[in-house]
Amino acid sequence: MTPPTRFRMYYEDEDLWLYFETDEEGWAARHIEIRGKDAHPVTAASLDEVLHLRDHADVPAMLRYEHRYGVLAEGSLDGWQDQPHAAELTAEEFDCLWTEARRTLEARAELAELAEPAGPAGPAGLAGLSGLAGLAGLADEAP
Repeated sequence: MTPPTRFRMYYEDEDLWLYFETDEEGWAARHIEIRGKDAHPVTAASLDEVLHLRDHADVPAMLRYEHRYGVLAEGSLDGWQDQPHAAELTAEEFDCLWTEARRTLEARAELAELAEPAGPAGPAGLAGLSGLAGLAGLADEAP
């Protein structure tokens, strides 16, 4: 087991910055992806949230989460130091990026939900979801 690490890498072909916070086993605990020159976040997913949804919610709730926050990277992240533009980050740097990425993705999703007509059960959004407290209601939603 290794201590949690925070780092970034850049994939030039995709113009994509990847930021990770690992758990003790070297897997992604939190994962951020920021794409393009305008630095649009496309992913800000959390292992704790994904596991909570897996254990307490249904497939539609997980799909809504992935639509809003992206898909969490799977597998060991060992060897990240050898990736292009790899650099370790402080906890404060990662947390700042995380907060901004989540805020942006939540605002984008809320705007999209306002633009969509509500179905028979109303909008199926995750409005106000931040951390595990916001996930509790997802387990009670009907598919």
